[in-house]
Amino acid sequence: MASSRLLFSLCLLFVKVLALAKVQQPADQPVMLYKECVGKGNYTTNSNYQANLNQLLTSIYTNTEINNGFYNFSNGQDADTVYSIALCRPDISPDACRSCIRNAGDSLVRLCPKYLEAIGGLDDCMVRYTNRSIFNRMEKGPYFWVYDDRVHVSDVVGFNQSRMTLLDRLRDEAAAGDSRYKYAMDQIAAPNFQTIYALVQCTPDLSASECRDCLYNASGLIPQCCDARQGGRVFYPSCNFRYEIDPFYHPSTNSIPPPPASTSQGKKGMKRNAIIIISIVPIAVSVILIVCVCIFLRARRKQKGEEEAKAGDEIESAESLQFAFSTIRDATEDFSEKNKLGQGGFGAVYKGALPSGQEIAVKRLSKDSGQGDLEFKNEVLLVARLQHRNLVRLLGFCLQGIERLLIYEFMPNASLDHFIFDPIKRVHLNWERRYKIIGGIARGLLYLHEDSRLRIIHRDLKASNILLDEEMNPKISDFGMARLFVVDQTQGNTSRIVGTYGYMAPEYAMQGHFSVKSDVFSFGVLVLEIVTGKKNSFRNGNDIEHLLSHAWRNWREGTAQDMIDPVLSSGSATEMMRCIHIGLLCVQENVADRPTMASVVLMLSSSSLTLQIPSQPAFFMNSSTYQSDLSSSMGHSSRVTESSLSESVAIPLSKNEVSITELYPR
Repeated sequence: MASSRLLFSLCLLFVKVLALAKVQQPADQPVMLYKECVGKGNYTTNSNYQANLNQLLTSIYTNTEINNGFYNFSNGQDADTVYSIALCRPDISPDACRSCIRNAGDSLVRLCPKYLEAIGGLDDCMVRYTNRSIFNRMEKGPYFWVYDDRVHVSDVVGFNQSRMTLLDRLRDEAAAGDSRYKYAMDQIAAPNFQTIYALVQCTPDLSASECRDCLYNASGLIPQCCDARQGGRVFYPSCNFRYEIDPFYHPSTNSIPPPPASTSQGKKGMKRNAIIIISIVPIAVSVILIVCVCIFLRARRKQKGEEEAKAGDEIESAESLQFAFSTIRDATEDFSEKNKLGQGGFGAVYKGALPSGQEIAVKRLSKDSGQGDLEFKNEVLLVARLQHRNLVRLLGFCLQGIERLLIYEFMPNASLDHFIFDPIKRVHLNWERRYKIIGGIARGLLYLHEDSRLRIIHRDLKASNILLDEEMNPKISDFGMARLFVVDQTQGNTSRIVGTYGYMAPEYAMQGHFSVKSDVFSFGVLVLEIVTGKKNSFRNGNDIEHLLSHAWRNWREGTAQDMIDPVLSSGSATEMMRCIHIGLLCVQENVADRPTMASVVLMLSSSSLTLQIPSQPAFFMNSSTYQSDLSSSMGHSSRVTESSLSESVAIPLSKNEVSITELYPR
């Protein structure tokens, strides 16, 4: 009897253990794809904030009107108010959306106990809550990424190009959505018979420009998270994107394979099937071999034809970009002085209008190029293939005798230096616009350095080479000019220095060594100019001071905020100080200490990323040794600048429009 009771007790205990194990089974709890418990204060147990939070999250997943996958609401009053946003993938049903939101919300509360702010998501939805208003705001952090851990793609350049083309197109489509939804999804052919599927999405409370900027920032993380990978996802609080080589959206359209045929057959049927199979196999093998041979021979003929046509296609592509000289002459009114926009080291720039009404900018190159017509066409074709939102687009070219013309899209707001250094116009550049300009320049350089078909080093990045469109979006100009002129140099080293004083990295100015880090240095100078509104050499009282020494002194003394342009009375002081910090990191004397542009884009897009402490930048502009070395390395080249070396401590900026770019295959 006692043994029976003991056995019964053990069985009961075993059942309880099983029940407890079932309750604690990790599989029953949804696994968060990403989460962040934001450390901005805690709430106490059984507080009004906790009650408001629980009530708010419940109201989201019980709401029967979540038809567009987006929900934003607040609950409570004053300091106990809770603000929440939920966003589902646009291709899932309302019921699946509510279920996902419920699981994500419950998991966040469980995994981030007592946190006032948290964000996280499952595969199909995102939930965030906080004690501050987050509606109608584009936020850049925290951010997350997830990547496909399968084998990397073989043709990295081609795959990146296809992915970038698709994401650029979807970005604009999503931004064009209304207040109900802002998303887009589509596919594109990729190398090696692959297809890239992508979906981009913003919270629909953003404006079109905010949605576009958010997705641009998110795509800037690709080099860090998922470059050369077959799939990847990036999540920002206000937007996200996903791409895969397999279809992942519209899951309801996936076909279900038919059930296997029944195997319950008699021996006679099995024998008959075996005879049929034995008879068919040799015939099938023969047919397959014949088909393979035919396909191989046909592919050989096709490949040969493509190779023969390739040269012709290149010439045809170049010819399609060629304008008649008479057309450009009429467009610029015979290159009249009233249409002249500026004069640079490579020639004058004129405004014009084509017969279609399209406004253009025409660069009339100097007549000492030294290239033949075919070489010039090939280089133009190379530059014309480079397409990015933050690069000025080359529309075509013109050849007529010794005349060589480049036709670009026209930028109505001229160049950046016309604004930041003008005491009146600078007020039109508030901090939001300046910060957007800094980010756009960074993304454009990142494209030139890492994402374009060719790795391009600009070597003359400066305020006058940053053009502004009608919406004040920055576009880097003259990024392909070096290939259009003969320069005595080898890859990575040159005996003829070309650029603009004040922006050149010390290793390039004094030794002729250039790399992507040379552009990073120029970018750092440009960032400091944008934030401070001061030229690289400026008058400080009765003295001329170099911007880098001025910035370093203020940073070291803890008075960097005094450098900020006085017209920036509003805007994020934190962002301004962070940009000064990033600028100083970019102008480090040691090349290895400077960040890459990929890292810079990451620093600008994430306020939570900790920055390194900068060391003293290169004060080479104040050095007599620098002036001596620079003079000897320059020789008598007139393309370097239109002004001579100054005897003063600082060297004045050149006003030339020269842009020197080195292109070479990666």
